[in-house]
Amino acid sequence: MEIDYGGSSFNRATLLFMRQSGKQISHRLILLGLLSALRVAAQNPEADPLGYYSQVGQKALAEGNYAQAETAYEKLRKLEPTVAEVHASLGLVYFQERKFSEAVAELRYALKLKPSLVQFESLLAMSLAESGQYKESVPGLDKCFRQSSDPVVKRLCGLQLQRAYTALDLDTKAVELALDLNKAYPNDPEILYHNARVFGNAAFLDIQKLSEVAPGSIWQHQAAAEAYESEGSTDSAIAEYRQVLVMDPRHPGIHYRIGRTLLARAATGKSQTDVLEAEKEFEAELQLDPGNGNAAYEIGEIHRSAGDLGGAQQYFQLALDQYPQFVEAHLGLSSVFLYEQKPALALPHAQAAVALDPGNEVAWYRLSQVEKQLGNVGEQNKAMAQFRQLHQAGLEKQAKKQMPAMSEVTKQVLDPEAKE
Repeated sequence: MEIDYGGSSFNRATLLFMRQSGKQISHRLILLGLLSALRVAAQNPEADPLGYYSQVGQKALAEGNYAQAETAYEKLRKLEPTVAEVHASLGLVYFQERKFSEAVAELRYALKLKPSLVQFESLLAMSLAESGQYKESVPGLDKCFRQSSDPVVKRLCGLQLQRAYTALDLDTKAVELALDLNKAYPNDPEILYHNARVFGNAAFLDIQKLSEVAPGSIWQHQAAAEAYESEGSTDSAIAEYRQVLVMDPRHPGIHYRIGRTLLARAATGKSQTDVLEAEKEFEAELQLDPGNGNAAYEIGEIHRSAGDLGGAQQYFQLALDQYPQFVEAHLGLSSVFLYEQKPALALPHAQAAVALDPGNEVAWYRLSQVEKQLGNVGEQNKAMAQFRQLHQAGLEKQAKKQMPAMSEVTKQVLDPEAKE
């Protein structure tokens, strides 16, 4: 899979790099003493063609008039064919005009004439990548990304290097680079987009390889089941999970996944039978693994939803015995004690949930209800204010139709009166 990096941000950043470098080169030409009478003769191409075309090229490059810059620097190339800076300038112009093969030739010759022009090694590497010479581009792009102190150039080289790795089917290196790019540019939307494609491609290739090296294996069935579950194909997911149990009845986590899938199906079909079957699956998981706090929590939530507060308390506590920082179990217990009018018992669990997950709106709402039962009006208002702020942010996020993250357990939800 090849990734296209021809977006507008790439072009703007490249333009910035080119303008800065072009000015440096033109200044270098002046310092070399190629101009004899700058203020007068530079206006006359016949009197001083070097000075004239140097200034015209510099001005055109700074203004983004690349056709004029190309003409000027090609004239300079004929006049001074051994001046490395002229070839480097022309390489810059060709790059922006997307004449990448010509850019490669000029930049290579410039570096041959003057190896100290190291700032143009990165542009040469990007030109190689843009012209499809991915293998040749990798060393320069890697050096640029690892060593450049300019964040704009470093970013460009990173994106081009990722493109080269992907084109060369070096998927492991592409993933490693994506992780590095995430660290260097954590909030860059373009990088996040391309990294998502790299990660997705790597996952697809792993699943494809799994089907090749272990067709019909437990792991292939489990991978298929999880894929079906993620896309909402509950019947197919359950069938695949059950095939895993046929092959290994004690395979860990599978009864739990079947239970979760049954709950998902119950939520869409409103089937109480699915809920009862899900509870059996969670119980089966606890028989195999008594320390599975997620399974204990799900049973507790099923009992709470059915109004069996005693059973809910038992299983929520079992989950907390295994995982004391289990936010949803704390919220489940606080809800049970609230319904039982035992706010003093509910308070430490609501407070724990808020401390463990300050961005959880349900936790703040539960805390406000506990404080209300305790008669602590000031604390109730503080918690309610925090809830309202988070709730409004959640509504705005939902309005943007952001994809919700998959959850490992059933989340606690707001009480109906909270939504009024």
